Amino acid sequence: MLHAVAFGSAALVLAVTLNPGRAQDLTFELVPASYSPTIAVIRMQPALVEPTLTPQLLTAYVQRQKQLTTFNHFDTKTNGRLTDDLLSSYVAKQHNPALDAIAAVDNTPQLTADLLSKYVEGDFRPTAQKVELANDEMLCLTQAIYHEARGEPESGQMAVANVIVNRAMSRKFPSTICGVIFQNAERGRYKCQFTFACDGRSDMGTERRAWNRASHLAEVAFREFQQGKRPDIVPSTALYYHTTGVKPKWSYTFNRVAAIGTHLFYAVN
Repeated sequence: MLHAVAFGSAALVLAVTLNPGRAQDLTFELVPASYSPTIAVIRMQPALVEPTLTPQLLTAYVQRQKQLTTFNHFDTKTNGRLTDDLLSSYVAKQHNPALDAIAAVDNTPQLTADLLSKYVEGDFRPTAQKVELANDEMLCLTQAIYHEARGEPESGQMAVANVIVNRAMSRKFPSTICGVIFQNAERGRYKCQFTFACDGRSDMGTERRAWNRASHLAEVAFREFQQGKRPDIVPSTALYYHTTGVKPKWSYTFNRVAAIGTHLFYAVN
C-alpha cells in the first residue's frame, strides 16, 4: 500500500509538470479538525485570574505534574518498523490518547514567581516554626485539661478540650488554642476566661500521671483541630462550661447541652 501511495504522488507531480495549463484545476481546501466538546467548553471559559497560593493548590499542582510525567502518549506498541498492519490498527482505534489527555486537562493554575512570593510573604512558615507553634498549642491545651479537669474521666477531660476547640473554630473567640485559653489574661488576676491562666501560679502541672494523661489527650484533640475536626464529645455549639459546685449568672441565659462528670456545658441560645 505504501508503494502505491508513493507511485500515485509521483504520477501527480509528473502530470502537473507536463500539463501546466491544467494545474489551475487542481484546488485543495484544508479544513481544520473540529474541537472536541470538552476542548470547546474550555476555550469558551474566561481567562483565569491568578489565585491565592494555598496548600491545596500546591498539592493539586504536584499531582498534576505527576500525571503529566507518567503519561505514556500512545498506547500502540511498535517494534521499530512502520507497517501497513500497524497503521491500519492505529487508524481503526476510536480515540487518540494524546487528544484525550489534552481534553482532560484541568484548569490548575501554573506556579509563578509572583505567586510563590506572595505565599512566602503571607501564609508560609518554615517547618521548624510550624513544629514550634504546634508544640506551643499542645502545651496550652495540656495545661487547660490538667487544671480544669484532671480529676475527671477521659470523656470529661476531652469535653473540656472540645469546648476550647469549639471556641478556636468560632468567630467569637481567638483562632488559636493558646489564644482561646489565655484570652484576657493580661487584664489581671481572675479576669481571664480560664482561672488557672491568670491566678498568678505556675501553669505547669505537678502530678506526673495526670499531666501525662492530659498531654496525650491534648495531642489527640489538637491533631483533630489541625484537620478541621472536633473531639465530638459535646456539641459543636458548646462554648461554655462550669462545675456543678458553682452557678454563674450567665448559666441562666444559656442553653445547657451536656453534663459530663462534674461539668455542665452550655451553648448560646
